[in-house]
Amino acid sequence: MANIKSAKKRILVNRTKQARNKSIRSAVKTSIKKVDAAVAAKDLTAAQDALKVAISKIEKATAKGVYHKNNCARKVSRLAKAVNTIK
Repeated sequence: MANIKSAKKRILVNRTKQARNKSIRSAVKTSIKKVDAAVAAKDLTAAQDALKVAISKIEKATAKGVYHKNNCARKVSRLAKAVNTIK
């Protein structure tokens, strides 16, 4: 454990940020799984609705600095491609 006051604060701040990032990542993964499930069931309307929610969550996570912008673009592209294969 750190002895310096600023180092102790850093540890606390990092734990807080880690918990926030983990929560956001988990929400993104859940929304991606919902899109994948709708695609597997070949339900176009459900997939499109889930895609809209997933894109929103992914872009918000990117804006908060949880994901890199290229990672965000890749995830969105893969999901959109999967939904477009239903047609």
